[in-house]
Amino acid sequence: MTDLLVLGGSGRTGIHVLREAAARGHRVRALVRNPDTVRAPAGVELVRGTPANIDDIREAARGTEAVISVLSNARASDNPWARPVSPPGFMTTAARDTLAVMDEQDIHRIVLASTQGAGDDWAHLNPVAKAFIKASNIKAGFADHDGVDRTVRASHADWTLARAVALSDRPAGGRVKAAERGTGRPAPRISRADFAGFLIDAVERDAWIRRAPLVWNSRG
Repeated sequence: MTDLLVLGGSGRTGIHVLREAAARGHRVRALVRNPDTVRAPAGVELVRGTPANIDDIREAARGTEAVISVLSNARASDNPWARPVSPPGFMTTAARDTLAVMDEQDIHRIVLASTQGAGDDWAHLNPVAKAFIKASNIKAGFADHDGVDRTVRASHADWTLARAVALSDRPAGGRVKAAERGTGRPAPRISRADFAGFLIDAVERDAWIRRAPLVWNSRG
């Protein structure tokens, strides 16, 4: 059993992290803007605040042993191509402040949800995908993921950057695979529920420390 701080727990992937972590018996605390709107499972402690405020992170992290961050940039709608509404660099700033708080409170482990194509994985995207990203609203999110990647890699934390392929809302139960580039051929999608399970597995097993695997549901 681990005392977990979850950032982004009110989101579409984050709520799966809360449910699965609680089901596995972890003590879970989530920093959320409005606890009244979050349908968290029994036993999850919801702390009012925002990851944009380092003092809120500091208070929420107190007494925890590991952090799972599933933060993402807010958009004008759930459409992935919708206009971004989060401040520029929102995730990067939150990652920087979270790592600073972890140093203060002697917390070493952090697992962060990232995306295929972030950081050095950009070189592996095909030219069509790159052109589409550069010409669409999602370029802001990719720039922010790149900032998180650089910030985390420069830290002393035991980090994992879990790079999801395209996320789906299918139920959990698919076979989850993970590999660094060049050691596996990823399928195109992973369910949010299965991805949440992978993030928790990484904490429980001390797996993928200081590595950035792609994560997907295998075919068949």
